[in-house]
Amino acid sequence: MTAAPPGPAPSLGSPLRVGLVGYGLAGSVFHAPLIAATEGLVLDTVVTSRPERQEQARAEFPDVRIATDADELFERRSAELDLIVIASPNKTHVPLATAALKAGLPVVVDKPLAGTGAEARELAALAEERGLLLSVFQNRRWDNDFLTLRKLLAEGELGDVWRFESRFERWRPQPKGGWRESGDPEEIGGLLYDLGSHVVDQALVLFGPATQVYAETDVRRPGAQADDDTFIALTHASGVRSHLYVSSTTAQLGPRFRVLGSKAGYVKYGLDPQEAALREGRRPGTAAGWGTEPESLWGRVGSGESPLTGGGRPEPSLPGDYPAYYAAVARALAGDGANPVPALEAAAALDVLEAARRSARDSVAVTL
Repeated sequence: MTAAPPGPAPSLGSPLRVGLVGYGLAGSVFHAPLIAATEGLVLDTVVTSRPERQEQARAEFPDVRIATDADELFERRSAELDLIVIASPNKTHVPLATAALKAGLPVVVDKPLAGTGAEARELAALAEERGLLLSVFQNRRWDNDFLTLRKLLAEGELGDVWRFESRFERWRPQPKGGWRESGDPEEIGGLLYDLGSHVVDQALVLFGPATQVYAETDVRRPGAQADDDTFIALTHASGVRSHLYVSSTTAQLGPRFRVLGSKAGYVKYGLDPQEAALREGRRPGTAAGWGTEPESLWGRVGSGESPLTGGGRPEPSLPGDYPAYYAAVARALAGDGANPVPALEAAAALDVLEAARRSARDSVAVTL
């Protein structure tokens, strides 16, 4: 495919036309509803070769156009589209993002952006050379618990943080199969690059770059091929230690966050409610209370006592806000704001994931 120069910026007031590549879990549950709910964006085209997914897309978005191949989008270039969103399997992220950028189209890529930090930096360099936005969909930066923790840290409620524990655990004793659980390295499957992309990104955003990585990865379930029970320990340049757990084999779930500081700790159980709402077909903007959770699920801040026995005080959870990501993308494309998740930030997280994989393989701590 021949390279194309960057297209002109969309005119003020015109909706930005979005082409979405992939209509599986990521495309249909997360990206399409959030794009459609964002003022200034319109879901123009969905790319999927599966007839059942084409029918699903038409049923959910009657005005959407359907394409069976991503090349159809790239051939339209900026004459018909303003943004490409890549929500296809992990191994396709780099080639599709490269093709889109070379066709002169800004790109959002679902996490992980690439398989390696080096690939992510090459994409970032290409986007900068073309003067195009390249952003990574790290929606968990807009989870309710993460937003609440950032507020507590900004207000100094916990003092100097010493340890950050983050768990993204599930009880799925039977493998589902598919590329996400494939043992083929080319698929970039397994929990390290799936849920691990979220917990590592959050730790780096909160506490800065990591200097050392130690990890343990296991394949626990009969018939599983890729890691399904993984632990990552980070030492940050700031002195904070992060202990990160991702698992499909956890019969008793631990706290989502346990953050220990010199003044107090913060403990929060349960997942942000937005994914469950999206899976149930609810949409942002259609009802009041998006991203909110009941008081019974709020975390607690305090010292010396277990939150399970009423220790500390309840900390109201800020509403989760996944729509903020695409709202920020729309502003950035209009020249009115910054890229919400730059590719170089994703590259730093990928450096950690690569080090974790090496650490687990060789049973050593890896210095970055």
